[in-house]
Amino acid sequence: MNKELRKGINPSLILALLENESLYGYALIERLMLKTGGALEWKEGTLYPLLHQMEAKGWVQSEWQVAEGRRRKVYSITKNGRGELQKQKEEWVALQSAIGSVLGESI
Repeated sequence: MNKELRKGINPSLILALLENESLYGYALIERLMLKTGGALEWKEGTLYPLLHQMEAKGWVQSEWQVAEGRRRKVYSITKNGRGELQKQKEEWVALQSAIGSVLGESI
């Protein structure tokens, strides 16, 4: 999939993955691969800067936790993040509909 196309949807995907559970960075990478059957993937160099930006915007929060003897930074969605996710879902549905109107006959 086109890198630029994916770039804009990454925050929505992160928020959606955090909607029902808190996850550490590598678990987010694994979950995306699993849910998309490997069609989408993040490198650490893509994911962590996005998480920091989203934390600065108040969409996610993080805390250090110890699991299996290792410290991990675990991310969870905030109330503002839930609002942003809903907004992005609505925008995605509208975009899909608009693109489908144009491409529908040629697909």
